[in-house]
Amino acid sequence: MVILLTGATGTLGSRILFSLLEEKWVDIQQIYLPVRERKSKTAESRIAKMLASNFAPDFIKENMDSIRSKITVVPARILLQPEKFLSGHKINHFIHSAGLVNLSTAPEAREGIFEENLEFTKRIFDTYKGLITKFIYISTAFSVGNIEGLIPNDYLSNAPKNHRNHYEASKYATEKHLMQAGKEAGIPVQILRPSVLGGNIMDSPSFFISKYMVFYLFAKFFHRNTSQDSIRITANSESGLNIIPTDYAAKVIVSVFDSNIEQLNIVHSKTTHINRGILKILETVEFNNFKLTNTLINTATGFESKLEKFYYDTIGVHLTPYLTSKPCEWDTTVLESILPIPTYNLEEYLGDTIRFAKAHGFKGQQW
Repeated sequence: MVILLTGATGTLGSRILFSLLEEKWVDIQQIYLPVRERKSKTAESRIAKMLASNFAPDFIKENMDSIRSKITVVPARILLQPEKFLSGHKINHFIHSAGLVNLSTAPEAREGIFEENLEFTKRIFDTYKGLITKFIYISTAFSVGNIEGLIPNDYLSNAPKNHRNHYEASKYATEKHLMQAGKEAGIPVQILRPSVLGGNIMDSPSFFISKYMVFYLFAKFFHRNTSQDSIRITANSESGLNIIPTDYAAKVIVSVFDSNIEQLNIVHSKTTHINRGILKILETVEFNNFKLTNTLINTATGFESKLEKFYYDTIGVHLTPYLTSKPCEWDTTVLESILPIPTYNLEEYLGDTIRFAKAHGFKGQQW
C-alpha cells in the first residue's frame, strides 16, 4: 500500500499519520508526506521533530528506524510535480487532510478561502488522477450549513442551507466537485467529515491537541482578559456544541479510508448543551463577569463595555454564528458500527481539555 497524506503536521493530519503507522504498519510500503518548509526548518526536519516529540505514540519511538524507511518527505512546493518524487510508484490512497480553516465572514476573505480549499484541491486532483487508485477528502461536518434536526451522512444529494461562513461553503463546494470529478475519471472519492476537534480521549497524553482552535480560542480570549468589564455573550439556549476528540477522529479515518463508504460524518452522538458548555469553559478559566443571552449583540444594539465591543469585533464575529446555531444532531449509526464513540462526561471532558490548554499556555506545537 502506497499512501500520500497532505497536512501531516496539522492537528488532525499528525494523528492520522500516527494511526496509520500504528495500525496499518504491515500493509504500508511507502507514505509520501508533502510538507511546507518554514524559514530555517526544512520539510524533513519538521517531520523528524514531530515523530521524536513527547506527543508521538510509543510505537513510533520504539520503531523509529523502520518508520523512517517507509516515509518520504516531499517539499510542498513540488506537490504538483509528482514526477520529481514518485519514482514510478502509483498511489493507492491519496488522503487530502490539508486545508485552510478560516471562519471569516468578510466578503473580501472569500476568494482566498476558496482558492486554498477548492481551487488548489482541483489542481491536486487533476494532477494525480492518473496516478491514484482512490482519493480521500477530509472535509468538515459543518459543510452541511446551519440546519436543524437529524443530519445524515449524505450531504450531496440535496443542496445545503445557510452556510455560516466561506470556510463551510468552500468545503461543500470542494466535496461536490470531487465527487463529480471522481465519477468522470473513474476514481472512487471518499468524503470524511470530522466535527470540531478536541483533545485526546484514547491516546496519551490525555486531552492533548497540537493546535488550539474554535472553542479553545473562546477560552483563551477570556483567560487572557485583564479587564474588569462585564460582557453579554450571545448564544442559542436550545443549541449544542459537537466536539470529537482528535485521536478518535484519526482512528476512524484510518479504519475506513480503504473501505467502500462514500460519505461519513465523524461526530459525537451527543452535543454539549451550549449554555452549560460556555459555563464550564468560563468557570475553568475563572472568568465570572458575564451574562448569557439569546439577544443578538452587535453594533446596531450597541455595546455595554469595551470588553464586549472587543469580543464582538474579534472572535465573536467568527464564533457567534456557531453559538447561535439551530439545534441539531447527527446520525452516528454507521460511525459507531465502525468504532464505538468512547463513553465520557461531555462537560467534564470540556473542562479537562481547557485545563490542559491552560497548563500549556494555549501554545500549539511548533513542528
